[in-house]
Amino acid sequence: MWEFRSMNFWRAVFAEFFGTMFFVFFGMGAALRWTTGPHHVLHVALCFGLAAATLIQSIGHISGGHINPAVTFAYLVGSQMSLFRAIFYIAAQCLGAVAGAAVLYGVTPGNMRGNMAMNTLQPGISLGMATTVEVFLTMQLVICIFAVTDERRNGRLGSAALSIGFSVTIGHLMGVKTHGRLIRDSVYWVGPMIGGAMGALLYDFMLFPRMRGLSERLATLKGSRPPENETQQDTRGEPIELKTQAL
Repeated sequence: MWEFRSMNFWRAVFAEFFGTMFFVFFGMGAALRWTTGPHHVLHVALCFGLAAATLIQSIGHISGGHINPAVTFAYLVGSQMSLFRAIFYIAAQCLGAVAGAAVLYGVTPGNMRGNMAMNTLQPGISLGMATTVEVFLTMQLVICIFAVTDERRNGRLGSAALSIGFSVTIGHLMGVKTHGRLIRDSVYWVGPMIGGAMGALLYDFMLFPRMRGLSERLATLKGSRPPENETQQDTRGEPIELKTQAL
C-alpha cells in the first residue's frame, strides 16, 4: 500500500498524535479547578475552542488537523480518506490523548488534581439523552468542518481554523449546560461516531453533494491511489490553504 511507504503519511500520523496530545493537555488543564473561586464554563469552552483553532492552523496542512476520532470517522464515511489512514489516525489520536492526560497529571500538584476533570452524569440525565446530545453536537461540528474546508467553495470568508474553533467552543458550552459531565465511555464513543457519520452523510449527499461514482469512492477507501496533492507539488509560493484531506 502506497501510504505505508510514504513519509508524508507517517508525518501526518505523528501530527495527529502531537495535535491531540496538546489539545487534551490544554483542554483538561482549563477544566481543572486551579483556584477556590467560581468555575467559569465559558473559560473552559474558550480554551478548548482556541486550542483547536491553534492546532488546526499548525498541523492542518500536514494531516488535516482532525485531532478527534469522530472527525476522522466522518471523513471515512464521506469517502474522503482511506480506511488504512483512518485506522492509524484514530490510533494516534487515542495515544496522543493518553499522553496529554499523563503529562497534565504529572505537572499538576496533588492537591489540585481532584478527579482530573473526570466526566460524571448529571442527576436526571439518562444515557440515551446524553448520547443524543453528543450526536447533535458532533454533527454540527462535522458539518462546520466540511463546509469551511470544502475546496469546491467559490470563496472562503475568514479563517477556517477559527470557524472550527468557535464551533468547538459552542459545542462545549452547549454540552456542559445540557448534560454536564458524562461518565460512561459509550456516550463519548457512540454519540460522536453517530453524529460524525450523520454530519458527513448530510453534507456530502444532501447539502452539497459530491458527484463521485461508487468506484471512485471505493478507490479512495482502499487507498489504491494517492490524492492529487500527494503527487503534485505547488511551486508558485502561494499561501497554503487548510485542507482536511492530508498530504
